[in-house]
Amino acid sequence: MALYSRTPRHARHHGTRPYPDAPDLGIALPTTHFPDRIAPPRATYQAIRDELMLDGNSKQNLATFCTTFTEPEVSALMADCIDKNMIDKDEYPQTAEIEARCVRLLADLWNAPDGATAIGCSTTGSSEAAMLGGLALKWRWRARRAAAGQPGDRPNIVTGPVQVCWHKFARYFDVELREVPLAGDRLLLTPETALARCDENTIGVVPTLGVTFTCQYEPVAAIAAALDDLQSRTGLDIPIHVDAASGGFIAPFTTPDLHWDFRLERVKSINASGHKFGLSPLGVGWALWRTRADLPDELAFHVNYLGGDMPTFALNFSRPGGEIICQYYNFTRLGREGYRAILTRSAEIATTIARALDGIGLFRLIHDGSTALPAICWTFADRAEPGFTLYDLADRLRMRGWQVPAYAMPADRTDLVVQRILIRHGFTEDLGSRLIADIEDAVHHFQTNPPATQQNPPDSQGFDHSGR
Repeated sequence: MALYSRTPRHARHHGTRPYPDAPDLGIALPTTHFPDRIAPPRATYQAIRDELMLDGNSKQNLATFCTTFTEPEVSALMADCIDKNMIDKDEYPQTAEIEARCVRLLADLWNAPDGATAIGCSTTGSSEAAMLGGLALKWRWRARRAAAGQPGDRPNIVTGPVQVCWHKFARYFDVELREVPLAGDRLLLTPETALARCDENTIGVVPTLGVTFTCQYEPVAAIAAALDDLQSRTGLDIPIHVDAASGGFIAPFTTPDLHWDFRLERVKSINASGHKFGLSPLGVGWALWRTRADLPDELAFHVNYLGGDMPTFALNFSRPGGEIICQYYNFTRLGREGYRAILTRSAEIATTIARALDGIGLFRLIHDGSTALPAICWTFADRAEPGFTLYDLADRLRMRGWQVPAYAMPADRTDLVVQRILIRHGFTEDLGSRLIADIEDAVHHFQTNPPATQQNPPDSQGFDHSGR
């Protein structure tokens, strides 16, 4: 969650801002002082709704992984569940049952050994789910160390270029994060780089199925095979947690023969975002464990709350139930066939855009959307002399409403600046054609009107990878 402390510039001298288009309604939007008087509901709604228009069009937000398309039935179910707190299992038993069904369906989708008895839970998003997976790894590692009479005070976890939630996990729960730095054209975790950082204090290795920065899959099966070999040589038994925030709802439908999930015995837990390519509204995530033995009993709390015993494993407590119900709606309505059709179409649109970008002649494609996530990631071609930066291009596109992030890669490739777009359900081929036309217009503009000062990250619209 974002932390706010500074007074907004437009509110530094005024506690309220009049509603300019309809002063007869008597509406003033408070900015620094709590209002004294009651305001009419319709006028209040209209004033706030008008201000929200400044957020822009979510369909043109090509930075986010999150769902921006909803069917009317999904909106209706969200409204039906607006008063349901999913944590109250005794008060809302059918919501609890539907959550349990989703866990079983995901266990089947991710090839758990026994889906009927799989263990897992919903979360507020993939960040919470990832932290729960990390906690389980730490607890199991500490128990093994204690059983062997060895110290358990220096845990580490090995990752590639990960989303910020893993940095939070490491800091909040006192685990050393061994994030493998990038080198040259190697922008992902590999078996060799993972093993080089593993030791007796490694609680787990975390490959990502859909890296935030480039949208590619890290080689889970190859990393698992390397860890199998490590165990045969040294006795070190290091588990894998797969961060499948995006890929967990893509790979089962578009590349079902790809082994990344519980078919690999070394994969002990998986997290995914239901509100990304799972197509559920914000915010719901999922954490699943291969077997009950992979989730330590000590991490579950049995709470006597509102009339019954409630086992729970979560960082949050009260939260809405609608997103879970809508996740179940999507599973039921779409099935494998529907998800496959949506994601295949998204990949086709991505590759069409990628071909058009390649045809401009200035860019080098890092990911073209034909594999892994339906997304495109690019940088300037090696010999290109564009006369502008990708930050300039991002700002120019923003003038047309497009949010196309530009950002530097993590260490040790902070010199590499890339742009990336996600093609989500609801983004059409026509919108893709319009985007390409606007990129071509922007390039032409810079070629005929070179920027006097090329923009760098501090001067332009930045991009935050924290949304999960």
